[in-house]
Amino acid sequence: MKIMAIDPGDKRIGLAISDDLEISINPIGIINHESRKMDAESIVKIAHERKAELLVIGCALDENGDPTISGRKAMRLADILRELTIIPVELMDESYSTNEATGLGIEMGLSKNQRKGHRDEIAAMIILQRYIDARRREIL
Repeated sequence: MKIMAIDPGDKRIGLAISDDLEISINPIGIINHESRKMDAESIVKIAHERKAELLVIGCALDENGDPTISGRKAMRLADILRELTIIPVELMDESYSTNEATGLGIEMGLSKNQRKGHRDEIAAMIILQRYIDARRREIL
């Protein structure tokens, strides 16, 4: 199943997608945040172009497992996406994915400016990998 992950942020939204077998994950790029409705419309357009069969949105949780402020924003984005498309939408804990993406960028030797541009799509890749790993654990 082709799965598209979304890392929503206040300025940029990172996107990544899996292949049909959920083996490889590739960055799609970023969308500059405009408004929740416009962002959702852009996401749906890309999802249809890429033939995504599932949308997974990163939702930040606090130490008690409750959504943070950004997590609640992600939940509202998910609600709008559900209104705009028949593609199923799920939420996935994205806690620390952006920090992890920054660390990966440093390990890869990217400059600060290069990391800034790629951090959001790398975070989407991390969210997607976590989701796929969690699905595999459920199956086993």
